[in-house]
Amino acid sequence: MKKIIVLALLASIIYSCGSSGDRGELVGVTSKRKWFAEKPYGMAKIPGGSFTMGKQDEDPMGAMNAPTKTVTVQPFYMDETEITNSEYKAFVHWVRDSITRTKLAYQAEFAFLGGDEANAGKNAEGIQLYAFASKDTVNETPYEKYMRENYYELGEGLDSLKPLNWEEEIVWDSQEYPDADYVEVMDSLYIKKDEALNGIRTFNTELLNYRYYWFDNEAAARTGKNRKDFLKDKVINVYPDTTVWIKDFNYSYNDPMHQEYFAHKAYENYPVVGVTWNQAKAFCHWRTKTKNSYQRSRKKLGLVPAFRLPTEAEWEYAARGGLNYGKYPWGGPSTTSDRGCFLANFKPVRGDYAADGALYTVEAMSYNPNEYGLFNMAGNVSEWTNTAYNQMSYYMGSTMNPNVEIKENRRKIIRGGSWKDVAYFLEVSSRDWEYADTARSYIGFRTVQDYLGTNKSN
Repeated sequence: MKKIIVLALLASIIYSCGSSGDRGELVGVTSKRKWFAEKPYGMAKIPGGSFTMGKQDEDPMGAMNAPTKTVTVQPFYMDETEITNSEYKAFVHWVRDSITRTKLAYQAEFAFLGGDEANAGKNAEGIQLYAFASKDTVNETPYEKYMRENYYELGEGLDSLKPLNWEEEIVWDSQEYPDADYVEVMDSLYIKKDEALNGIRTFNTELLNYRYYWFDNEAAARTGKNRKDFLKDKVINVYPDTTVWIKDFNYSYNDPMHQEYFAHKAYENYPVVGVTWNQAKAFCHWRTKTKNSYQRSRKKLGLVPAFRLPTEAEWEYAARGGLNYGKYPWGGPSTTSDRGCFLANFKPVRGDYAADGALYTVEAMSYNPNEYGLFNMAGNVSEWTNTAYNQMSYYMGSTMNPNVEIKENRRKIIRGGSWKDVAYFLEVSSRDWEYADTARSYIGFRTVQDYLGTNKSN
């Protein structure tokens, strides 16, 4: 017993001597990772606050689904523009490259069966250049060995957790494919010859599937059940539906937009369309993953909050730009300036889509931004929000960060109006909806990110 007491005293003395000099005072625990509120690239800070949400004057459509209500939203960041074709294409290309590298890595493994694995990395050529990234098994720590044996070496096909080799550039020119194994993989990724037009084989977009995982925080918090029950996953094909330019309009010639809008360089800075609500959610997950992968690589940098779709209340608050009783993002009541110039891209006159200067969409950074620095919060393309449509939402929702997110409800709120809409849908308080799995030639999206902490000026 005495021996135990002595050991306890020694441990206490050692701990005290090795402390950080707090002299036994309560100084709190601080993270070793650095954190500061960094405005994400291409985003504007929306300060948060209270506003009167809903229709504040006449409602000519008689929808009666947006009664006035004072609500408060927290500060957040929002994309200055709608997500462009160029930005969404980065997501598509990442998925394409991931799938290609995974298939090449497995083919390298198959081609190497029975070979000398120890010398493969040193003398690698052809398909072996794309083998899974090799682990330093000689100098690895016990933790790295455990993770390699129990996680990274498990999984099959595209679900494998083995690290891909991102250092070797993918060869896309068929005349430069390094060997037969490489040719076999690439042949499986392109459309078949009997489906090609003029002999040009393109990447099979049906293969561009992105799997992501998330945790249903709200359901878990309200039920308190097993954590594992709320881990969700989803597989989404990420390629936008370019056929919407034809399917949305009967007896109309829009084939150039179908063929070129997402593919051609001329439209790089135009808003992406043909994207479903589910695809927009997948993009948000990928954007978060990409940013936090960089943050982890820097070691001392903290992780950033997730990118996500805005709630309906956040969208309306941001669209108003601090003008609480404005009808449009620029304030009042007309869609033209005092010089008669149109202030947004929409359909001003029946049948006359081009009166505002554009037949279809315009570049995402067009017209004047609102007071928060946000472009095209009215017109150009309607935008997905994270909120489900319910006619009684304004009565049901909280007055603090309201969001009636009913997961079973496939009808999702879209806001802002588009290039093919009349002025009513451009009003900051007008509500509309579309099914989550439906893509349109006039619906895009922009993302938001939570602002952590409170920026209070004294």
